[in-house]
Amino acid sequence: MASKSLMSAAAAALLCSAFPAHSQDFPDGPGKQTFVTVCNACHAAARARAGYTPEGWRTVMHMKQNVGVSVPAEVVDYLIKNFPERPRPAAVLIAGPAEASIKEWPVPTPGSRPHDPLAAKDGSIWYTGQLSGVLGRLDPKTGAIKEYKLKTPHTGPHGLTEGKAGNIWFTGNSVGLIGKLDPKTGEVTEYKLPDPAAKDPHTLIFDHDGILWFTVQQGNFVGRLDPKSGEIKLVHPPTANARPYGMAVNSKNVVFLVEFGTNKVASIDGKTMQITEYPLPDAGARPRRIAIGPDDIVWYTDFARGFLGRLDPATRKVTEWPSPSGPKSAPYGIVFTKGALWYNESGAKPNTIVRFDPNSEKFQSWAIPGGGDIVRNMDVTPDGNPVLANSLVNQVGLVQIK
Repeated sequence: MASKSLMSAAAAALLCSAFPAHSQDFPDGPGKQTFVTVCNACHAAARARAGYTPEGWRTVMHMKQNVGVSVPAEVVDYLIKNFPERPRPAAVLIAGPAEASIKEWPVPTPGSRPHDPLAAKDGSIWYTGQLSGVLGRLDPKTGAIKEYKLKTPHTGPHGLTEGKAGNIWFTGNSVGLIGKLDPKTGEVTEYKLPDPAAKDPHTLIFDHDGILWFTVQQGNFVGRLDPKSGEIKLVHPPTANARPYGMAVNSKNVVFLVEFGTNKVASIDGKTMQITEYPLPDAGARPRRIAIGPDDIVWYTDFARGFLGRLDPATRKVTEWPSPSGPKSAPYGIVFTKGALWYNESGAKPNTIVRFDPNSEKFQSWAIPGGGDIVRNMDVTPDGNPVLANSLVNQVGLVQIK
């Protein structure tokens, strides 16, 4: 979203006349005209119909303020009154043999929208403050958090990973770049994507040779960056509007990804950058995140249908299991650790952490304290515990498996 300032009352009234159809679509009441004017300046005001809790709306307004949009109190009151949170499926909690607890820490900048978490080698937990333009480092032993301001305003940090030298790499989602932060000095190095069509750099991951791979969702690219030379190469998947999303690398150094705009998983050749696609059997499948087990089996969360999926790349056989909270549970972030899949249901109320044992094919689940809202990605600590970043509640979390 571009940086915007609130218009004067006269200008707002003038601009409102340009949105008569939009204005008629919303409930009458104090703050309506200002809401239509301000929100339509950046995006379709109809997005408000998604609805939030009062606290959720206040967090969303903090997000807007972080990118330079001044939001008057009457707009917040209007949104809270007219667009409450929509009903969501009740979380289905399943008992099981594993013992785990979930600990969370609020991040210091309101409306930061922590997007991706990272479990670093030194035991710290990092997160991208997508709408505050920071990378944050949490010491889970003390709860201390340090935030590093990025170089370019409104960078929109999104994906996050750690290099062999301890540098923290990120995607600049809003400005089309890959970034590197040196935690010792705070220095940020930026690598601009060479094609202006490469918008929305998303997830990134290092392969075993130290090459950085990344997805570009809206631009429909997969890219690689050589940290030694800074050279970036981009390729399109075979499918138009595939929306490359989550990534993982297997034991043979093959990078896999999911294509959120279609029903496909894909792999990319490290030398030729040729992309091979693996269609999933249901045309409505929309895989969003991916994990790979020690046997190189690919697992994915089907966000659209509410399924956990398993793909054997050698045979192309796909097996799926409905997620415990149902077809609207919106499974999202996923990792493989300690012999099981761990993922979250972002559509359930409250959000859950789900464990799936691939041997017994049984589920177990826990409610995320404070509702969760919304775990977009997960990572694993060196000792095997999943870490979370909860965007709407502005928190970072740790699942402690006993």
